[in-house]
Amino acid sequence: MRIGVVSQPQGILAWMTKSLGIVGAGRVGRALGQRLRQNGWRITVVAGRTESSAKRGARFIGAGRPVTGLLATLAMSSTILITVPDDAIGSVAAELARNAGEELRGKVVLHTSGALGACALAPLRCCGAAVGSMHPLQTFSGVSVPLLEGKLFAIEGDEPAVRMARKIARSLGGVPVGIPGAKKPLYHAAGVFAAGLCLAMEEAGVRMLMNVGLKRREAQRAVLSLTYQVLENYERLGPQKAWTGPLARGDFGVVTAHEKALRELQPEFLGAYCAVSRLAARVLAHDASGMLAQLDAISGNGKLAATAKGGHE
Repeated sequence: MRIGVVSQPQGILAWMTKSLGIVGAGRVGRALGQRLRQNGWRITVVAGRTESSAKRGARFIGAGRPVTGLLATLAMSSTILITVPDDAIGSVAAELARNAGEELRGKVVLHTSGALGACALAPLRCCGAAVGSMHPLQTFSGVSVPLLEGKLFAIEGDEPAVRMARKIARSLGGVPVGIPGAKKPLYHAAGVFAAGLCLAMEEAGVRMLMNVGLKRREAQRAVLSLTYQVLENYERLGPQKAWTGPLARGDFGVVTAHEKALRELQPEFLGAYCAVSRLAARVLAHDASGMLAQLDAISGNGKLAATAKGGHE
C-alpha cells in the first residue's frame, strides 16, 4: 500500500508536467500541437477565437477540448502555449491575467513569436506565472505538419519557462538555443531574409522570365534549379566559393545592363536589385568598399553624393 501511495502522486506529477493547453488554433498551434501529441504530451484544451476555429484546431491536433474562453486553458495544464499572431499576444496575456489571476501561479506560459521576448507576457508574470518565448525557426504552411528534427528553437525568459521550453523543443527533436530577448527582432529578421524575402526574390526572377516569354511553370522550374544548385554549393563550399554572377566576377558592365533593363519594369525590381547587390558586396566581396564604390558609380549614387557634398561646401 505504501508503494501505491507514493507512486500515484508521482504519476500525477509526470502527467501534469507533460500537460499543455494551446491558445491559438492557427498554423503554428495546430502543427506544434499535433507533433507534441505524437511525442507523448497531453493536449488538454485548444482555445480559438471562435468555436469553429477551436474545433478545427482540435481535430487537426487529434486531441484537446475545443474552447473559446481563456480560463478553460488552465484546467489540468502545467504549461500554456500561446500561438496567436504577434499583435494579439499582449491582449491575450492581459485577458488571461484578468480572468485567471492567482490560478496562474506556478504555471509556465510560453509564446511562439520570433520577434517578441518574454516581456510581452508581463501581466502573467505579475500573476505568479513563469513566462518565456519559444520560437521554432521553421515555416508553417497550415496544410502539412513539418518535421522539426534538427530545427533551431530560440528560447528565452524566466528560468522555469526556459527549462520547460527546452524540454518541449528536445521532445520534438529540435535544438534549443538561448537568444537574448532584446536581440529577438534581429534573430527574426535573419529568418525573414532566409525565407520570406528569399521567396520574393524567387518570384521576382520567375516574373522576369515570364516577361521574356517563358510560361510560369518553365520559369519556376528554371529559377528553382538555379537556386538549389547555389544553396548546395553554399552548404558544401561556403559563401565565397558558392557566389556566382557578374558581381562575383567583377563584371560591372553586365550590372549596368541589368539596371538598364530593370528600369522598364516596376520600380521595386530595380530597387531590390540595387539594394541586394550592395548587400552582396558587403557580405560576400573581399573588397567590400571598392565594390560598393563601383555600384555607386553605376547607379549614379556616387555622382549624386558628390553633388550634394559640393552644394554644402
